[in-house]
Amino acid sequence: MKDSPPVRTDSKNATHLRGLGFGAASLGNLYRAIDDETAHATVNAALDAGITHFDTAPHYGQGLSERRLADALLASGKSFTLSTKVGRRLVPVTRPEPGTERHGFVDGDPFEPEFDYSYDGVMSAFEDSQKRLKGARVSVLLAHDIGRVTHGDDHARHFRAFLDGGYRAMRALRDQGVIDTIGLGVNEWQICEEVLSHADLDLVLLAGRYTLLEQTALDSFLPLCVRRKVAVLAAGPFNSGILSGGDAYNYSPAPEAIRARVKALKAVCESHAVPLPAAALQFPLAHPAVTHVVAGMASPAEVTANAALFAHPIPPELWRDLKSQGLLRADACTPEPVA
Repeated sequence: MKDSPPVRTDSKNATHLRGLGFGAASLGNLYRAIDDETAHATVNAALDAGITHFDTAPHYGQGLSERRLADALLASGKSFTLSTKVGRRLVPVTRPEPGTERHGFVDGDPFEPEFDYSYDGVMSAFEDSQKRLKGARVSVLLAHDIGRVTHGDDHARHFRAFLDGGYRAMRALRDQGVIDTIGLGVNEWQICEEVLSHADLDLVLLAGRYTLLEQTALDSFLPLCVRRKVAVLAAGPFNSGILSGGDAYNYSPAPEAIRARVKALKAVCESHAVPLPAAALQFPLAHPAVTHVVAGMASPAEVTANAALFAHPIPPELWRDLKSQGLLRADACTPEPVA
């Protein structure tokens, strides 16, 4: 299995957290505003904890996340790898009134995202990202939110535009050495299989679809990734918060069936003195295709908490109990205990 995204090893901070990635949607004021100072302190806390991979996108705060992340990373002087995304162009608009929420982001930058998976659209979007990122090197470039769930009746049009244009642009950037690896950043594994039937990818960032709550990706997608040597970054390990003490599942209030399943998962974890979020954070990395678990973090305190959860010892009996009670698929890979 090839290592992707590449992780530089010259950092004294690259420790046991190498498999934990930082999701930077919160730096774009996802659901609630944070100030620049908090954003920068959060990134610095992640670097100090040994986190080396950071994932962002133009969509996150309409450019705000990219700007804040670059400012903090470049000022730190520390080693990192960075992924951002294409598929949306940011079109200038009049700055909205303070407190305005757009596409889930509060007080974002004065741009409006428009989907564009064409060759020129991807090249233009990447050029704009490079400006916001102020010279921070993009190691990983991902096509963002392609798929039927996102686009509905427009899926076929966007899919064709990507295969005919955007994918070709991403390959050109990789072949020129501007970036290192290319892939998808999506919430549905089915579109990944569809793309892989037509194209080669280095990796996929898959949000919320391989977690303690959902393992249908084991049916065909993850085995395909192993065969094709496609690395997987498992994002959204808490399924929008329901696995870390929140009420949301898939960005919406959790239905009762999901709440009941989470309650059962929590009971098993507590019987082994393990916090449920620790199991949720560590579970995806056990699969051989998964190289990183990418979790959103909005404050230094959240970084500290996630680092502790990621390192929390979990006895193998916990995974066996989850499987015996039908709460985890029998064929799911589970983490080995840390010596």
